[in-house]
Amino acid sequence: MSILVSNRQARRHLLHLAGLEGRSAGPLRKDTLSQLIRDLGFVQVDSVNVLERAHHHILFSRGQTYRRRDLQSLLEKDGDLFENWTHDASIIPGAFFPYWRHRFARQKERLRERWKDHFGTEGFDDDIARVHDLITRDGAKMARDFEGDRPSTGWWDWHPSKAALEYLWRTGELAIARRDGFQKVYDLTERVIPAAHRAQEVDHDAFVDWACREALHRLGFATRGEIASFWALLSPSEVDEWIARNRHDLVPVRVEGIDGKPRAGFSLPGAVDVALEAPTPLDRVRILSPFDPLLRDRSRTERIFGFHYRIEIFVPEAKRRYGYYVYPVLRGDNAIGRIDVKADRERDALVVRAFWPERGVRASKILTTKLETELERLRRFAGVSSVVFEDGWMKSGDASRADGLSGIQAPSP
Repeated sequence: MSILVSNRQARRHLLHLAGLEGRSAGPLRKDTLSQLIRDLGFVQVDSVNVLERAHHHILFSRGQTYRRRDLQSLLEKDGDLFENWTHDASIIPGAFFPYWRHRFARQKERLRERWKDHFGTEGFDDDIARVHDLITRDGAKMARDFEGDRPSTGWWDWHPSKAALEYLWRTGELAIARRDGFQKVYDLTERVIPAAHRAQEVDHDAFVDWACREALHRLGFATRGEIASFWALLSPSEVDEWIARNRHDLVPVRVEGIDGKPRAGFSLPGAVDVALEAPTPLDRVRILSPFDPLLRDRSRTERIFGFHYRIEIFVPEAKRRYGYYVYPVLRGDNAIGRIDVKADRERDALVVRAFWPERGVRASKILTTKLETELERLRRFAGVSSVVFEDGWMKSGDASRADGLSGIQAPSP
């Protein structure tokens, strides 16, 4: 018999697992930062810098004492973290490197076919060998060090050496030694990843078991597809086989959505008890990165939090519903809206262009005060001198829920 987890319990449990319930565990320094990233599993990296780059924003959301230099040290000096891919480019605990060897092996053939048009007339293997030999001989390189072989004319119009660098990185031959600005600096993996992580070998069955259990541990409860997509390491069939082998060790659950309809899934032993005891999050407002781990699975976010969110960077401006880069906003365990805010360096200000509350969320004085408090926190984090509100920044309640999607429960003041 499966166990029912109510929607409110589910939301609170997910906030607890994501480190967003609002109760500080103390200063976020190198050791606790390393543990935080391990608890999350990974932190996505993104190049867009409207307020701050995604990885810094994600970590700051979990501790206002977060220091960028600590992350840089863990990545570039200590070898405690490394950069590679999950569903996207991410910062990953170094201890997980042995499991990524399985991803590297799978990527070798897939990327050869997918990227064949990026390589030059000399051929795929020649481009790979040329770039690898040059880094072996001369040391770390950036893509711009090779731009003489054919200039890039746009996004994904890679010159052959850039494609070779990315291929070698995504298949484990190269690693990211550091970043210059935001440009990747590639070097041989053996010169970047500590020997202790490189030496460990994990067979296929142990890899699948680790990936499923660790995903489920961080998800709390999940469907087969959610387990498979968490790390983007496994196929659905591998997860199916794992579930069949371990069904005796899994707890069937039904997780109630925002609409009251439960969805079947699985959890690890003890996870439901933890969910039922999840603390009530503090009644504060949080402005999250669009790539925050809590919201990465958009379908799950919509089902459990009732929040339909999409990034509109690639939507033509005239067709955008909200804006180029709009941030999700939480209050307690509710998704209450989205905000268009930018760190304007020329004006030395955090500029608030618009806030759209979700339907059922009243723009009260209490809410405005809590939102202003969060904006002040972000102002300090962004390193600008003031918060500036543009005229008409507070919009009317979001009518988008009339499209048939269920609304959210408005937070009590």
